[in-house]
Amino acid sequence: MTTFIDPKSVPQRKLYTGDTMPGIGMGTFGSDRFTPEQVSAAVAGAIESGYRLFDCAAVYGNEDQIGKVFREAFDKGTVKREELFITTKVWNNMHGAGDVLVSCAKSLKDLQLDYIDLFFVHWPFANYHAPGCSVDSRNPDSRPFNVEKFIQTWRQCERLVEAGLVKHIGMSNMTIAKLEAVLPLCKIRPVAIEMELHPCFQQPELFDYCLTHEIQPIGFCPIGSPTRPDRDKTPDDIADIQVPELVEIAKAHNIHPAVVCLKWAVQRGQVPIPFSVHEIEYVSNLKCTTEDPLSDKEMEILKSIDKNNRLIKGQVFLWEGAKDWEDLWDLDGSITK
Repeated sequence: MTTFIDPKSVPQRKLYTGDTMPGIGMGTFGSDRFTPEQVSAAVAGAIESGYRLFDCAAVYGNEDQIGKVFREAFDKGTVKREELFITTKVWNNMHGAGDVLVSCAKSLKDLQLDYIDLFFVHWPFANYHAPGCSVDSRNPDSRPFNVEKFIQTWRQCERLVEAGLVKHIGMSNMTIAKLEAVLPLCKIRPVAIEMELHPCFQQPELFDYCLTHEIQPIGFCPIGSPTRPDRDKTPDDIADIQVPELVEIAKAHNIHPAVVCLKWAVQRGQVPIPFSVHEIEYVSNLKCTTEDPLSDKEMEILKSIDKNNRLIKGQVFLWEGAKDWEDLWDLDGSITK
């Protein structure tokens, strides 16, 4: 018998539009380790458990399988469409004129939906790479971030809202410099920014910037993504769930360190989107947001363990002439207009 957590007991986040979204969801990136069938089976179990937010993306290669799960849940009456908050994203190779609409249309068909709740620009440039390529791969057509090209893509996302195909639009993998350049040009502002957020990579400046601009932060890799692709791992990476201060807090609550990461995320105000194919884990991930909160002192301790340790560096998106992955994140101080 699947454990059910009442979705009404899960924290909610209010968007600047007045709509709300769940304060925690399930990611659907199989991370090269899990098949589309395994991911969709986890989504099916998660719906039964009370999850109402699912973070999808065209590039994950599993939306058609997940769509069958959604359709079955609707047909069985397990959940109504309006009770779910479903996101998806346009991939880098679909930024061209008209391609954003094609991407959205395919996701709608694959997910078997009439509308998307939140549609993201997955990365802020059209630097395509083949799925599963090595971290050293480089596409000769890759280019630095360009404000004009990004806004051309964003305009197409705005049209999706105007056409009623998506309710909200968002950005992902952005920086303050990029946001400063593009937000004044938006006709429809993003309701959310998806970004890497976990105790050892808290991005406090970007996080606070988003809140100041009424943009909801959504955090991927919320427990430090131990199952991320091997190609994304580097010798300097820190495992959040092994940091002594975090481990001590977990012991005090008699919970797994991963659960501490999720409690911290929700109490801080971001929306974490953890993923697991194991029922005991995804049920625990959801349930932990409804009980036994961390104390103010524990939140302060976790605030102090930030190591500025970015795990998803994006090396495969680099362009000719770029020095290293830090160029992707404007750490060289340049933005191409």
